[in-house]
Amino acid sequence: MSEREVDVIVVGGGIGGLSSALALARAGRRVRVLERAPEFAEVGAGLQIAPNATRILREWGVLDEVIGLGVLPRRLVFRDAVDGRELTHLPLGEEFVARYGGPYVVIHRSDLLGVLQRACDRAGVDLVPNCEVTDVETAQDSAVVRSAAGVQRADVAIGADGLRSRLRARLSDDEPVNSGYVAYRGAFPVEELETEPDERALTDVVAYIGPGCHLVQYSLRGGEMFNTVAVFRSPGFLRGEAEYGGPEELDEVFAGACPQVRHGLRSLWRVRHWKMFDRVPVPNWVDGRMALTGDAAHPMLQYLAQGACQAIEDAHCLAAQAAASSGDWPVALKEYERVRTERTARVQTSARVWGDIWHVDGVARLLRNELFLSREPDDHKHVDWLYGA
Repeated sequence: MSEREVDVIVVGGGIGGLSSALALARAGRRVRVLERAPEFAEVGAGLQIAPNATRILREWGVLDEVIGLGVLPRRLVFRDAVDGRELTHLPLGEEFVARYGGPYVVIHRSDLLGVLQRACDRAGVDLVPNCEVTDVETAQDSAVVRSAAGVQRADVAIGADGLRSRLRARLSDDEPVNSGYVAYRGAFPVEELETEPDERALTDVVAYIGPGCHLVQYSLRGGEMFNTVAVFRSPGFLRGEAEYGGPEELDEVFAGACPQVRHGLRSLWRVRHWKMFDRVPVPNWVDGRMALTGDAAHPMLQYLAQGACQAIEDAHCLAAQAAASSGDWPVALKEYERVRTERTARVQTSARVWGDIWHVDGVARLLRNELFLSREPDDHKHVDWLYGA
């Protein structure tokens, strides 16, 4: 496959890669996606999709399918993880949707990936699994992609190969930054839970925030499945241990939490945990006819629930710039870089700050709680920049 059969080759078939492929295919480009795994699949559990992304999913014609597979929560709720009391909430009903032009949806990661894959199929995207890319070279008029399938040429290559992106190394010698936090996840059918959650737990997204830890819960798949995520600062990491984050640390850190949180720990998979990384924002995403997108460009911590949302925004912007440039890809990629780097850098840095706010202790926790308690539910000043952009 050495001839230029497609306009765009996307390296990586996760949510970011398929979003870029779909957006570009809808804009009339011939697109191929190369995914190193044997199939297009996502690990993990639940995912929150805010209006800045659901507006785009509606434009792509897939929002109804996403909603049908997910849940439209009633509120975003913050509770203190130590005493369990509600600190503040954000209503997500009709006024919220009217304000931001799209709903807030929670969905299983694999379900969203399935929606995007089916949409790519309908748009004519060539999806190639089990094809690891080893290198991308850029020439004056093309990108040369070397992979298990041989040498392929396209007008451009899009690097959507995740946090540990091989292609990012062409632009930066930085490494992922270890936050020292560990996540445990779980998603189970409601009938398999030890105790069925109450109605509020099934209709809200609830975050219990506490000293060095937090727990988030919400329902999935029309309320048939319940999703739980527990995140904590690892004592072993702080001691400099090479291996850290085991189940004994999970129980140790959450020992002082309220009964609701400790009960929530029973709804986790304990055989696997995820170490939490991000990277420092970089201003350069483009090397000739190759550009980065999604976690390859701007991996972020989870506290604003924007990882997938920002990848969807990337895809939308990339397709728009390709259309505006009338096929001048170097111009399109540089304008995409200019537009997106400032916004995603703000999201990355804000996510770090938000994580610090969630995890404070002592006097700082008391002050945070008083600020949260004094907030009016219809106060949107801290999210307008994120959801309304």
